Amino acid sequence: MRESCLHVETFGSGAPLLLIHGWGMHGGMWGALVEKLAEDFCVQVVDLPGHGFSGKSEGKRGKGGASVLPLSLPSSPFPIDNIVAELSAKFAQPLSVCGWSLGGQIALRWAQLEQHKIQRLVLVASTPCFVQKDDWTCAMASETLTEFAAALQGNPMQTLRRFIGLQVRGSERERELLTSLRAALLSRGEPNLDALKSGLEILRDSDQRAALQHLAQPTLIMSGERDTLTPQGASEYMTKTLPNARLVTIAGAAHTPFLSHPDEFVMQLKNFMNSKND
Repeated sequence: MRESCLHVETFGSGAPLLLIHGWGMHGGMWGALVEKLAEDFCVQVVDLPGHGFSGKSEGKRGKGGASVLPLSLPSSPFPIDNIVAELSAKFAQPLSVCGWSLGGQIALRWAQLEQHKIQRLVLVASTPCFVQKDDWTCAMASETLTEFAAALQGNPMQTLRRFIGLQVRGSERERELLTSLRAALLSRGEPNLDALKSGLEILRDSDQRAALQHLAQPTLIMSGERDTLTPQGASEYMTKTLPNARLVTIAGAAHTPFLSHPDEFVMQLKNFMNSKND
């Protein structure tokens, strides 16, 4: 098997827990949450292909961090399977995965393809299907995502900043969160445009509702009460459909509950990770 080309940082020791960020972001967006989780677990934080330090040369990375190889995705007609293959190549041993937003969809697909490797799932502000369909209304209108794709082509960074605004809209401490996220956005450089386009393709095309009933891993679903990007109905659907899932809704939070309510988020995640299989 060829060597993976992902930037990964590791903190703490204990049971392995991988954090996967959302669209257009990077591993640094998890902030101080990582140190709190590292008190109990071996926390591994990844930059997805084309994001953060993954795929950047040493001279473009800035200070700190692990070594990085050039971006190289496996060949697949499905963008989400490209990313899963890259993650699988990097992480050979069984582990638990916490995925935020797009990262949650990636985690779901990985758990479907390698059920023996993914021990537990934590799905944060995520959904099995990001866009609305005739039988799926708790999602973003497909026209809105199409507008994002068109805007991305013309002005990628302005589009990312707009998306950040949607993530924190309605949250407690909204202005503070917006300032923090915008400051962190470019702390590892600009994401690769092709990677951004690929991420939007995943959000547009991925519909994993049919797979949920076959995923037996213990799963924690963490949602924000005020989330407008992945509505509460999607979290409730996953909780009912997954065989072994529990739902925690964080009051006052929007699409970034781990940043707006870090103490409650960490407490719920640690309780889940330390619990016996249901």
